[in-house]
Amino acid sequence: MSSMVMVQQLRARISIKNKIFALYLLALLLLALCPPLYLSVSGSSALLLGIPLPIVYWLAIAVFLGVGLWVMYLAECAFGEIPDDEEVA
Repeated sequence: MSSMVMVQQLRARISIKNKIFALYLLALLLLALCPPLYLSVSGSSALLLGIPLPIVYWLAIAVFLGVGLWVMYLAECAFGEIPDDEEVA
């Protein structure tokens, strides 16, 4: 395969990766900012592992965001988008 075709395929995969990650972040944004979802949980006095449900809701969003960023970092490392330390200088 020519290098031009390989570069185009790599750009297409990176574009798809960015779109999937953008949709993931949009879903988390909707979870964080959509009032009906939070209001349905906020009046609850239920406990999950001793933590009130509204706090679990916000912690879950934070954990999902952290996991999403970690997966994005791994994907960028796999595609070679993040240079090694010695290449930065």
